[in-house]
Amino acid sequence: MKRYLLITLIILAFYRHTAAGAIKQNIELTLNSAVRIAMDNSYRIKQLRLGIERTRLWLQAERAGLKSRIYMNISAPEIEDLSDYKWNSLLQRDEIVRQSTQRWQMDLSVRQPVVLFGYPTDGYLSLNNQMYRYLQKDPNGNDISYYNRYFLKFEQPFFLPNNLKNKIELAELNLKSRELEYIDDQIEFLRQIADDYYTLFKLSYTRKIYEWRIENLNEIARLVYHMLQQDSTRTIETIQVQVELANVQEKLLQNQSDIRIATSRLKQRLRLNGEDNLIINPNIYIVPVKVNVEEAIQYGYTLRPQLRSLANNKRRDEIDLENVKGWNAFHMNLEMTYGIEKQDDSYRQLWGNSDNSNSVTLTAYIPLWDWGQRQARIEAQEISIKKTDLDLEEIKNRIASDITNAVSNLDEYQERALKMQENMEIAKEITAQSMILYQNGKISLQDLLQTIIRQSDTEFNFLEVYLGYRKSLLTLMTNTYYDYENSISLLDQFKMQ
Repeated sequence: MKRYLLITLIILAFYRHTAAGAIKQNIELTLNSAVRIAMDNSYRIKQLRLGIERTRLWLQAERAGLKSRIYMNISAPEIEDLSDYKWNSLLQRDEIVRQSTQRWQMDLSVRQPVVLFGYPTDGYLSLNNQMYRYLQKDPNGNDISYYNRYFLKFEQPFFLPNNLKNKIELAELNLKSRELEYIDDQIEFLRQIADDYYTLFKLSYTRKIYEWRIENLNEIARLVYHMLQQDSTRTIETIQVQVELANVQEKLLQNQSDIRIATSRLKQRLRLNGEDNLIINPNIYIVPVKVNVEEAIQYGYTLRPQLRSLANNKRRDEIDLENVKGWNAFHMNLEMTYGIEKQDDSYRQLWGNSDNSNSVTLTAYIPLWDWGQRQARIEAQEISIKKTDLDLEEIKNRIASDITNAVSNLDEYQERALKMQENMEIAKEITAQSMILYQNGKISLQDLLQTIIRQSDTEFNFLEVYLGYRKSLLTLMTNTYYDYENSISLLDQFKMQ
């Protein structure tokens, strides 16, 4: 029994260790991969994707309205066994008449919207068949009649809004708005994730600066130790190096604690497992970007979802204005039928010697007076369009101003970053030369430590300028919706396939 329990515990422990190892992941993180992980795990993005799919199906349903539709209406049966009053022209008075009827009816239609050169006219052409059996009961017996009619029917309104075309266009506008909302939310995710990512990037690069500084101090400690072997009066220099080294090591420990907190926060934002290990390689690279201000402003005008959404809203207002103008306005309806019909007491006789069955109906609605109600509705809707135009103009001015400032900031930070990159290389070279001079006894330890401190200050300044460069490039990208590093619009990069 003891041996069995021991084997069971070993198997369970091995399984637990294997399962934990399978769950834990090493994730090498960049800004792009962080954004991709956040979007894949975001409930908001998933909801927007479902919203787009739903809107696409609504558009598909509206476009299907341009195709033929086949339907059937059946009354099987329609029975009336009741009394009602009717006018008797012979008696010149109403009289109560009892009716006992049965009708079995079937209407079959194939209905097709009329589309000319790809443009729906809001008219319909249909092929119809109407057939019924009608039975009347009276004291003398039952009277049965059969009726059959085949006819082609054309219906066309005039001087009215094109309801079919407008429904399809509204469905297309809804889909565009959903897609723009989806892209806009992804860019907002990009902004939020970028803040957390660059915070962790800064801490990771700061750790490298401290590690470089500790490496230099260790090298200085080695030099001081060798010089102490030759001159015992340099003991104070050993203490100075140890104190400086201890201070930097303490800063490194604090930095590691900050990295742990920032990593935990980023894991929560990305909805990752707490056991996952995030790896950030804080490598700095600067690819000079040349931006034309006028071209960038045009990108902002044509690619920004905000302007496109307002343009969609304006088009909706224009459709609403068209519908308002059609309300209580003069209009006409044309209805024409052409076919054959047959009525007979025998069902078998319905299929021959049919009579022509044609009709033409033209109706017109003529408004005479409505106390200005229709005109007031039209003016109110026109004001909505003017308001949207003002919003478009205001946002265009704001976009132009934001993009101009973003380009100026990018140019400034890019120039400073390239200059600081050169300064950092010079600082490293000065540190290396200072160590040689100290080893040769031409400079003091204080001068060498000051050189190390100036190198660290230069590296920190370079880090700040580089982050300013990256963030200004990100700001320009989110203002123009164009990725200048990869030469692609964000609409193409983030659109839902």
